[in-house]
Amino acid sequence: MTSRLRHEEHGEPEERPRRIRKPPQERRAEIVRTAARVALAEGLELITLRRIAEELGVRPSLIGHYFPAADDLVAEAFTHAATVERDSLLPHTEQPLPPLDRLALFLVRLTGGDYDDLSRLWLNARHLSRFKEPLRRALAAQEALNRGALAALIEEGGLAAQDPLRAALHILMAVDGMGTYSNTGTGEGEPLPGGLLVGELVLETAESRLGLAPGTLRERARANGVG
Repeated sequence: MTSRLRHEEHGEPEERPRRIRKPPQERRAEIVRTAARVALAEGLELITLRRIAEELGVRPSLIGHYFPAADDLVAEAFTHAATVERDSLLPHTEQPLPPLDRLALFLVRLTGGDYDDLSRLWLNARHLSRFKEPLRRALAAQEALNRGALAALIEEGGLAAQDPLRAALHILMAVDGMGTYSNTGTGEGEPLPGGLLVGELVLETAESRLGLAPGTLRERARANGVG
């Protein structure tokens, strides 16, 4: 006899968990956040409608209602993670600081090892974007936002008066180069041949392109409690 039948036999109503119907915007945001978490921990390839449904304890059809194509959810998950990353590296609360200090904080945080999971995500996204058009568009949009934010910061500080965008591109390419080591020990503080650290090379590249004395960026970051 099933549990339900036993309850009916004794006149006891079967208790069922109450489903909470969330507003559509809230539910959609929850799905995207969950997918971003899976992407950071396990990779964008692990984002499927069934997997996200399991994480949230709902039916896959509910996820499919908001994202009929899993590729669209992959793209939004990446966008969410990249946006959160940018906001944490360039927080609005630091706007009153001088541009050089904000740039130093951005780069020292980014090269300090705490963002290795996001470096892996970017590396993952660059590879998968070959096969997924929505992700390719999302990647291009986030790259443009990062370029624009960094170039604006450089221009505001008068750090590369001739061509802030070119300087920003050089720095971001060095950051991307660091990201290629994120799946190896050298991306987690282990030195390259000659005892060089990948993160330090990024800071050296930035200082060279911006005409700053060696050690300036780390010094300014430490003055603000980072690094």
